[in-house]
Amino acid sequence: MPDIAIRGGTVVDGTGAAGVQADVRIRDGRIEEIGQGLTAETTLDASGCVVSPGFIDIHTHYDAQVFWDPALTPSCFHGVTTVVAGNCGFTIAPTRPEHRETIALTLENVEDMNPATLEAGIPWDFETFPEYMASVAKRGTVLNYAAYVGHTALRLYHMGHDAYERAASDDEIAAMANSVREAMQAGAAGLATSFAPTHVGMGGKPVCSRLAEPGEFEAMAMELSKLGRGVIEATLGTGFGYDTIYDFQRRVGVPVTYTALLAIPGLWQYGAKVHSEQREKGTGVWPQISCRKITLQVQMKEPFPFDQAECFAELHAVSREEREARYRDPSWRAVALEALGNTPLPTRWENFDLAESTVHADLIDRKLVDIAKDRGESPLDTMIALSFDENLETRFRYVQANDDEDGIEYLLNQEQMALGLSDAGAHVGMLCDAPLPTDLLGNWVRERGVLPLEHAIHKLTGEPASIFCFEDRGVLREGAFADLCVFDPDEVAPGPIRRVRDFPADADRLTADAPQGIRHVLVNGVPIQADGESRAASMEKRPGVRPAQASFR
Repeated sequence: MPDIAIRGGTVVDGTGAAGVQADVRIRDGRIEEIGQGLTAETTLDASGCVVSPGFIDIHTHYDAQVFWDPALTPSCFHGVTTVVAGNCGFTIAPTRPEHRETIALTLENVEDMNPATLEAGIPWDFETFPEYMASVAKRGTVLNYAAYVGHTALRLYHMGHDAYERAASDDEIAAMANSVREAMQAGAAGLATSFAPTHVGMGGKPVCSRLAEPGEFEAMAMELSKLGRGVIEATLGTGFGYDTIYDFQRRVGVPVTYTALLAIPGLWQYGAKVHSEQREKGTGVWPQISCRKITLQVQMKEPFPFDQAECFAELHAVSREEREARYRDPSWRAVALEALGNTPLPTRWENFDLAESTVHADLIDRKLVDIAKDRGESPLDTMIALSFDENLETRFRYVQANDDEDGIEYLLNQEQMALGLSDAGAHVGMLCDAPLPTDLLGNWVRERGVLPLEHAIHKLTGEPASIFCFEDRGVLREGAFADLCVFDPDEVAPGPIRRVRDFPADADRLTADAPQGIRHVLVNGVPIQADGESRAASMEKRPGVRPAQASFR
């Protein structure tokens, strides 16, 4: 590996400190020196650019994609050098052979992953979580790859399909706790779960982690406490919400991050108030926030945002013909419309517009409520009617959440709130939020001036590294691993989102592969992007590793 000098840039080191003009010399995968007039065998020009630590994305779902796309696109294009997968507890290990279809159907329902893609792309040369991590390591990754072990997978592994029907026995809880300990010893980043009403799995049933009694998850979490390492991640819901998570964290003594404190008009203020009060008492809880509007492309053949309503969740257990029959039934539609207004996250019809249509191209970008008004019917009736005109393939754009821009600004400037929820690797047919870092730097720092550049870089680097105790990452200092992003602060932007068909089984997805202003990206001293040209997808040498975690004590 040749020595590299990154010359002529402004070093913003990830600690929150102001930038300084300096060169950075890299040797053997680490930063050897930061100073003036440094030289090396290879020089990368950083003039006019910021030299920062590589960005860390703590909320991804690359658990399966890592096998067919070790570059972890599109995250690698946006300055990300480390990802954490397995969020919400939807991991693919541990999994017994007889449960692979169940896991695939769960991922289809909750994370919009194509079962045919999963069948073609996952090698299934593993069963336990340690074997999964070994399988990933054997193939290699371009980015540093960390992963939680997941509660849903653990329940299914130790309880079989009873996991979807009942509470766990004491023996089953002990077995799950033992698997958590084994996973942590094999390098798991922590333990993840979901209690969210939006998470509906196989056959329209709640994902099985939602059936867990509080003591079950706490028993597993205590394994991290005993080891003194790792992070708990939870998606909040019934039985595990604002009123319980802070006391839970104090009992287990482990850093906890939850998904998500979104800037939904009229709703985010309560979560922010609770967190502020708890911070004054002292807490290790980190709400995840985002700077991006949660914008989904929804099709009536699989309307994920509507799964909170029982009448829609039930559709996962019926045939396509029966689904269409219910859509055609005016009485069913009337019940469904009312139900969608009474879910934990009520449907906001004013936030829909038509995104993609062959038959109704003249209506693209029009508001759904306006189209419905012209037709003299409800927005749901209109969605269904337009969709039937093209075999339920019509796509509607829905800004579901995080669209209160004043709220986003407020949350970005609060202490102990972590940037997360890019969801990279999930919902690939309906959204692409992997550009979160370039959006933050371009839109919220440069264009809006919402927070200083050094603060934004800290939130993308040093802060997440400190939550996970990633050793020698997230900062630029001599001796640290050489994960770096070099970007032009006057040009950086997320770029366009486009639909491509490049996944196994000829599946399509949304991607963002043309950000602006990213000049160089290095992972452990290896350039995966240089002079604006990405090398990530074609690299035979894959420099990513599992990032080591220090004790949180």
